[in-house]
Amino acid sequence: MRSFLILLTVCRCSEAAIISSHLTNTQEHIMPIDLTSQFSGGTVFIIVLIILAFWFGRRAIQIVDQGTERTVLRLGRYNRTLEPGFHFIVPLWERADRKVNMKETVLDVPRQEVITKDNAQVTVDGVVFFQITNAARACYSVDDLELAILNLATTNLRTVAGSMTLDDLQSQRDAINVRLLAIIDEATDPWGVKVTRVEIKDITPPADLVDAMARQKKAEQIKRAQILEAEGHRQAEILRAEGLKQSQVLEAEGRKEAAFLEAEARERQAQAEARATDMVSKAIAEGGTNAINYFVAQEYVRALAKFAESEQQKTVFMPMESSGIIGALGGIAEMFKHGKDDSQPGKRT
Repeated sequence: MRSFLILLTVCRCSEAAIISSHLTNTQEHIMPIDLTSQFSGGTVFIIVLIILAFWFGRRAIQIVDQGTERTVLRLGRYNRTLEPGFHFIVPLWERADRKVNMKETVLDVPRQEVITKDNAQVTVDGVVFFQITNAARACYSVDDLELAILNLATTNLRTVAGSMTLDDLQSQRDAINVRLLAIIDEATDPWGVKVTRVEIKDITPPADLVDAMARQKKAEQIKRAQILEAEGHRQAEILRAEGLKQSQVLEAEGRKEAAFLEAEARERQAQAEARATDMVSKAIAEGGTNAINYFVAQEYVRALAKFAESEQQKTVFMPMESSGIIGALGGIAEMFKHGKDDSQPGKRT
């Protein structure tokens, strides 16, 4: 229609130009001009056909962009959906109605106040990701699709948040997202919409509640630190007691081992003394009085040597019996001499 008006304006301008040219050529007298004589009926018909062809062409040819679809109405009723590409429709009989965005769309859920199950007033907001899967149902099943999804998300967000405590609301955010996704997706399915994600962006308690929660958290942290410190002391005492016990056990085992070794040494010493006594007895039996004197003198000399080895003594006192011992030593020497002479019989005189 706009093209037709433009052509009509051009024709009128041409007509005015022709009239002005005739007026300049006939300055002496004015003659009536027949406008119909300037344009034949065939010319007007051709112009009208061109205008109609242009209008029909624009109506018949439909180009749908990628990521969108377009619905077609035939005599006011939905007929089909045009996918991305080049299409033809019949003007006056069919009409391209709505252009639908088939890409995933993000819908921001505004902040709203919610009262939780434990009567805590919090502010919650979120986002909804959805995608139209059926353009016809999205256009003709609901009046305002985005507004309907927004109201649905707002209502269900308030319902779900109101059925939970504040602690659950803050700690189970993923579970809330899954629950909202299932509810909203099921409700929007008749509208040809697939809800892909629902995310809770922020949960804001009131300022006084935030302060109380901060104090509670600080108290819990102090309590936990005290418990850990007490547990550390307890473990240290246990380890210290176990170490003391282990050291006592090792010390007892050491004393036991030392006593065992000492007893064994004493036993060996006793055996050695017994063997020495046996040997002395045999020597006495064979050597008589001289052998006894020899062994007594030997022990006496050892005792005197111990007296002489003392670092505290500068003077050594000899007992009165030393002369007797020396005489015994002389007898022992005489005994060895006789024994030597007996062993050499060829030298006797």
